[in-house]
Amino acid sequence: MTALRKALDGVYLAAGALAGLFLAAIGVLVLLSIVTRLLGHYVPGLTAYAGYAMACSSFLALAYTFAQGGHIRVSLFIDKVAGPRRRAAELWCLAAGTFLAGYLAFFSVKMVRVSHLLGDVSESADATPLWIPQIGMAVGAVLLAIALADRLLCVAFGAPLEMTPKPLDDRHPEDVIGE
Repeated sequence: MTALRKALDGVYLAAGALAGLFLAAIGVLVLLSIVTRLLGHYVPGLTAYAGYAMACSSFLALAYTFAQGGHIRVSLFIDKVAGPRRRAAELWCLAAGTFLAGYLAFFSVKMVRVSHLLGDVSESADATPLWIPQIGMAVGAVLLAIALADRLLCVAFGAPLEMTPKPLDDRHPEDVIGE
C-alpha cells in the first residue's frame, strides 16, 4: 500500500505543479497581450488561451489541494457529531463527494470525446479545436474523483478523520523572502 500511496501522492503533486505552470502561463499570456496591443499588433487567441490556461490550472489543482487538506470544508453539521456517528457522517460525505466528482469526471471525459468527434472549434479568432483545452479539465476532474475515492477508502479503513493542511515550511513567509 505504501507504493500506491507514494504513486498517488506523486500524481497529485505532478498535477499541482502542472497547475502552477498553467497559472504562470496565464500571467505570460496576459502580459504578452498587453505588450502586443501597445505595439499595435493583434495576436489572435491570446485571451482565449489565457482562459484555457485558467480552466486547466483550476481543475488540475483540485486533487492536489484536496490531498493536502487545503479545500474549505463545510463542517457546520459534521463537527456536531462525535464518535462512530462522526466517522459514518464523514464516510457519507466522502461517498457523496466521490459520486459527484465521478459524475463530473465521466461527463468531462465524454465532453472531450464528443468535441473531438464533432470537430468542435472555439468561436474566437484562434479557432482552436476545443478538445485540446478540455483535456486539462477532464484530467483534473478524473484526478479529483480518484483523490476523493482514495480518501474515502482511507477513512473507511481507519485513517484519522481530520485533514489538516500540511505545512510546506515552518518559517513565516517574510523570513523566506530575500533568501
